[in-house]
Amino acid sequence: MVSVLILKQLYNLSDESMVDRWVENPSFQFFSGETSFQWEFPCHPTDLVYFRKRIGEEGVKKIFQVSIDLHGKKAREKEVVVDTTVQEKNITFPTDTKLYTRIIAHCVGIATKERIPLRQSYRRTTTKLLRAQRFRNHPKNRKKARAAQRKLKTISGRLVRELERKLPASSLGRYSQEIALFQTIVAQTKNSTNKIDSIHEPQV
Repeated sequence: MVSVLILKQLYNLSDESMVDRWVENPSFQFFSGETSFQWEFPCHPTDLVYFRKRIGEEGVKKIFQVSIDLHGKKAREKEVVVDTTVQEKNITFPTDTKLYTRIIAHCVGIATKERIPLRQSYRRTTTKLLRAQRFRNHPKNRKKARAAQRKLKTISGRLVRELERKLPASSLGRYSQEIALFQTIVAQTKNSTNKIDSIHEPQV
């Protein structure tokens, strides 16, 4: 269970994926102390949840501390160089429609949190416009989908400007970075350089 937990953390896998990979990977099995190839799952994915609960946060920290100590001085370098060029990022395939929809949701969320009345929340309109995006590559739907995307862009820009006007000075400073990010996304075009593809990970 300890080895499976370490491998799960090293490869950033879910409980289900970790168990599946363990059966397929002889290196994982050897690391876990097996001397011959195993054809059965080491445990049920939910067992990892129970195991983590049993050992608690302190137990997990102790396991990872031991895995670091095994490497001795090599694990205690002052500077570590990591190649992250192929590291997976927690973002979906970037499209302008998704970004505009997220901006609208974020703006409505901020307005609700700060108790700012909006002229319109656009919930029903957004749902209708998103529905128009289905099968957007079909020749019959292309024109309608593009018009819906332009409308979403207009709505997102309108909400950002409304937030800027209505937020009090004390709150405006707190949301200034988010609003600046929203404005950049709304302003960017197909040929823009350094395009933002994700709101929660704008550096990607």
